[in-house]
Amino acid sequence: MDATSCLKSLLLAINQYKNNKSVSNATQLQRQLDVISGLKSTRLFKSNQVLPSECLSCLIELAGDPNTNTSLTLKIIGLLSHLASEEETREALHTSYSLTSALASVIHCNSSTPSEPVVLQCIQLLQRITYNVRVFHSSANIDELLTFLMYHIQSPDDELTMPCLGLMANLCRHNMSVQAHIKSLNNVKGFYRTLITFLAHNRLTVVVFALSILTSLTINEEVGEKLFHAKNIHQTFQLIFNIIVNGDGTLTRKYAVDLLVDLLKNPKISDYLTRYEHFNLCLSQVLGLLHGKDPDSAAKVLELLISFCSVASLRRLLCQALFAPPSVRAPSSGKNNKTPEPVIALIHCSSLPLEGPENSTLQALELLKEMLEEAIDSPCCSTMHQFVDLLLPVLLDLLQTPGQILDESLAKKKCARTSRAIDILLVLCGDESLKFQVSEKLTARACVSQLEFQFSSSWMDVGFVNPVADSDHGQVGADVVLKTLDLMSKIKQFVPNMETSFYKMLQDQRLITPLSFALTSDLRHRVEAALRIVFEAAPLPDFPAIMLGESIAANNAYRLQEAQYSISRTPAHELHEQPSTLGKGCSSPHYTSNSPQRSNIQNLIEKLQAGVELKEEIKDVRVSELMDVYEQKISALASKEGRLQDLLEAKALALAQADRLIAQYRCQRAQAEAEARKLAALLKDAERNNEELGALLKSQQLESERAKTDIQQLFNHNRKLQAVAEEHESLKGSFTEVVQKLDASEKQLKELQVSHTSLSKQAEALKKHNENVKLQHDKTMAQLTEMEDKRKQLSREIQEKESRISNLQQKIRIQEEKTKQQEKEKDEMEETIEILRKELSKTELARKELSIKASSLEIQMSQMEVRLEEKEAVIKSQREEMNKHSHMIAMIHSLSSGKLKTDTVNLSL
Repeated sequence: MDATSCLKSLLLAINQYKNNKSVSNATQLQRQLDVISGLKSTRLFKSNQVLPSECLSCLIELAGDPNTNTSLTLKIIGLLSHLASEEETREALHTSYSLTSALASVIHCNSSTPSEPVVLQCIQLLQRITYNVRVFHSSANIDELLTFLMYHIQSPDDELTMPCLGLMANLCRHNMSVQAHIKSLNNVKGFYRTLITFLAHNRLTVVVFALSILTSLTINEEVGEKLFHAKNIHQTFQLIFNIIVNGDGTLTRKYAVDLLVDLLKNPKISDYLTRYEHFNLCLSQVLGLLHGKDPDSAAKVLELLISFCSVASLRRLLCQALFAPPSVRAPSSGKNNKTPEPVIALIHCSSLPLEGPENSTLQALELLKEMLEEAIDSPCCSTMHQFVDLLLPVLLDLLQTPGQILDESLAKKKCARTSRAIDILLVLCGDESLKFQVSEKLTARACVSQLEFQFSSSWMDVGFVNPVADSDHGQVGADVVLKTLDLMSKIKQFVPNMETSFYKMLQDQRLITPLSFALTSDLRHRVEAALRIVFEAAPLPDFPAIMLGESIAANNAYRLQEAQYSISRTPAHELHEQPSTLGKGCSSPHYTSNSPQRSNIQNLIEKLQAGVELKEEIKDVRVSELMDVYEQKISALASKEGRLQDLLEAKALALAQADRLIAQYRCQRAQAEAEARKLAALLKDAERNNEELGALLKSQQLESERAKTDIQQLFNHNRKLQAVAEEHESLKGSFTEVVQKLDASEKQLKELQVSHTSLSKQAEALKKHNENVKLQHDKTMAQLTEMEDKRKQLSREIQEKESRISNLQQKIRIQEEKTKQQEKEKDEMEETIEILRKELSKTELARKELSIKASSLEIQMSQMEVRLEEKEAVIKSQREEMNKHSHMIAMIHSLSSGKLKTDTVNLSL
């Protein structure tokens, strides 16, 4: 049984179960689900066709229905978990089919029995779907889901604790509305305390989940400042790096990398990481993970390294770890001494096959680009030539055009890799020595073949009806064309035939589509690249500037039309009325293809192909003219049939979209009714609270009157106490004056005693110092005599050196005269060099003009050859007609002479 029939059977079983939820229908639906699961093909639901989309919508609706059988719900969730293994399908389940709200409703309905297997499966599927995806807090059942998760996270020894932690980490990350809701709850402090206790858990996955939730909720609050204080942050860094290097698996490593990436966005924490003393050792261990066999782990490690590039100091350290000599790098653990260099692992990730994981290759190329930009401006540039020798073959292989036709997904991957490879080549051309190295390996033929491949791709055929900006493949292809031309302009002086090919491509009319797309883009780098190319191409004689202007105007008009259409879009109730009319209109083209007129035309074609002879009644009409008439009719009918078929497909798609909108409207209406009920309950609670607050207000007014009387009595008592306090203060002031005088006299006595003892000690010290001074005087007299003898010797040496200096001065004068003569000769040589430079620039300009003229002459010559071939074909056809006419004249002469009988003449095809 093929996939389409399986899907039709599944949809039939779903409808039967919806109409009658009996046991037999449930078992039949489970069998069909087993058949679909047995196909093991997630590509069935990747397409945008009506049948797979309808099946998914119905399955999700059944899963969210509380009246559905539990075993059937488990089967549906198992199938959805299998489909969620593909990234595109997982994203579609979240965005297009609202699977998150449906699973949240299943958890809410089974919240009283959390030990059911369906609850655990729903949480695990939600954790997979909501990873790196923003969930809207306004969606249905999200508040109940958050309450359920918080309750089970705070419950001791619960088997749902770890999956609930993972799901909560996904919901809180980069989601301000969910964070604000959790912070507004009453038990949020207890929730924080529970998460902090999880930081000492024996499982690293639980630790990562808890730390991720705390980071999302408290990074900019007082709790977060205490948690990520300078005293604790180094232990946190060590914990995160240990989890990344020695994690429990790919899932733990993913969340640890995401946590560190989020922490790096905080300037204070990124500054702490730059001053972390073990960062070089941790970085070398992280780079060692690039040699692993798990592509998901390698992709997350590359994502972490790219995030390091956003911090200038970490970017510098990463560049040193990659390109510095092994003796300079921080040593890693002794077990990994035989592992290959991190740069080799990066090059290997960049050259993975197209069928492999795409994220690893693109991230590796992006990291290489960032590191090369940093290395070119650093001292590591001197050691880059060996690395570039290894990297260039990989980049040139990515620049090669495929030998066979690729499908759309592989072609898109190929274009994306080619674009990143050209980015790296452009970075290498920023350094002169590396530019020469690139120009030695790159050829003009490779660039031209890449441009021809892009021009011949399907995205170039969109024209003005469907601009390039509407397709991702078209945008990437346009970037490849612009970057390739930019690369050719930078190395055109160093590669043979590159300049001629460059100017020839600038005059190609097929360049108009990517140029107009880039000039009307909202990205700065695309506009700048397009302007550079236009600046080079504008002086050329055959540059199609008028076509470029028309294309830009068409793109702007298309964008304006799209904006107006998005503003004045028809309301939903009008779309619900369209399916009935579409259903009636779709039936008419189907029957036109089998009409009697078409069968008669088919019979006539068969007679013409069989070569049936015409009768004598039409002997005066030429058979060729009849064939032309019938061919025109046939082609007109064929084109009409194609237009009708296109109209049928468009109306079928519109009908499916309208059905889909109806289902979405029903779902939204149910959600709105649930929210209205919720708001009504909240209104009743508010009225009840208002009555309670009114009673409290009356009691507070009585208490305030009682408090006023008590306050008046206290004021009177306070006046009496103030009079007593003033008398006490006066007595206290006199007592303090007497005490101060006594203290001053005692201090003076103590100071005099201390001064007496110090003076006696000074006298003894002066006696000792006098004796020491006498001894030093005797020593200095002896040293003075010795110094006098040395002075005499130095005066003699000075006289001798002065005589030498006079001789050297004479020699210097002679050398100065020689240098003056050499300077004169140097000035003359510089004048001659300047003259030669001017002549060289003139010859260079003449050479450029000749190359431009040569390219334009080649184009004109190719056009003349095409015209010559057309004229030769016309002459050949005219000769054939003359031969036919001469043959007919000969037959007429033979008929007039009586050699042939008129009744036996028979014309045939």
